[in-house]
Amino acid sequence: MEILTVNNKKEEKILRRKTPDFDFAGHEKKEVREMVVKMRTAAKKENGIGLSANQLGFDWRFFIAEIPSDKGKPKFYAIFNPSIVKVSKEKTELEEGCLSVPGIWGIVERPERITLLGLDKNGKKIKIKAWGLPARVFQHEIDHLNGILFIDKASQLFKQASEKTAKI
Repeated sequence: MEILTVNNKKEEKILRRKTPDFDFAGHEKKEVREMVVKMRTAAKKENGIGLSANQLGFDWRFFIAEIPSDKGKPKFYAIFNPSIVKVSKEKTELEEGCLSVPGIWGIVERPERITLLGLDKNGKKIKIKAWGLPARVFQHEIDHLNGILFIDKASQLFKQASEKTAKI
């Protein structure tokens, strides 16, 4: 599966469109599981730590994230119909890159902590309180689902000199 990029105007139109809520009634559990696996594989192939469904051309409101942890083993998330219901006043500026915006990275200010509501891959309600990198990745991916790219929020943009910048 190829990741859509802003380098192609037709693909950018898809990336800039807000996705509708995912309807579990319209999809079999097997199909949902397979899509999660495909997205996880596509992100890993490109060394990404997050990927939203619309980055692969699917008009579905969900994302996956596999976030490194201090303890070594990364934590995997597949979150459907996510929404941020609470953000902290404290904000942090950090570098961000994106698989859909190759060769560019930028400085983006985001809330340090968030509370997210959504559904897991079985359609069960979940609530996640996140801070640090997970909070940043979740916000980045939810922006994607709303048709917003990190380049729209960046205070500065730079051409990428190396592959070391984490791609969300």
